[in-house]
Amino acid sequence: MKVVVFLADGFEEAEAICPIDVMKRAGIDVILAGVSGKEIKSSHGVNVAADTSLDDLESKAYDAVFCPGGMPGSVNLSQSWKVNEIIVKTAQTGIVAAICAAPAVVLAPLGLLAGRRVTCFPGCEAYAPSIAFTGDGVDVDGNIITAKSAGWAFDLGLALVEKLISKEQAEKVRSSIYYKD
Repeated sequence: MKVVVFLADGFEEAEAICPIDVMKRAGIDVILAGVSGKEIKSSHGVNVAADTSLDDLESKAYDAVFCPGGMPGSVNLSQSWKVNEIIVKTAQTGIVAAICAAPAVVLAPLGLLAGRRVTCFPGCEAYAPSIAFTGDGVDVDGNIITAKSAGWAFDLGLALVEKLISKEQAEKVRSSIYYKD
């Protein structure tokens, strides 16, 4: 099982790292793909080393893809043709997840959110005015998982584990880190 996490300059650290950590604890193969190369600078100036550059990533469907939020990270993701291509391919058979600004900025323009129960960071609704965002912390609607903000990053990670593996595995990870215990 392979999950690609797209990292673009300006991504929000907690929104990326918390779900990555949760998925890795569950035994999921997580691939960090750097949009502008293998070293990516977060929205708060933290440098993160990606596993691969987007240029070297195969353009195919994966079991899941995940877009962290943050600004200008979400805009940088949305402007990548290859990111968009992989998201659309994965949406046909796999899971697509996004948090914060990314649901509105990245997924909505691809037509993936119409008629779905989805959420985003308050104020980002303006990027996708035709979508009725719920304002919930995490929404799971079929193969689309969205989360509101950094405060919901662990919950998003657990939702991904539950969807990709099982509710039992998600509970095992939650319990092991004493999250909401």
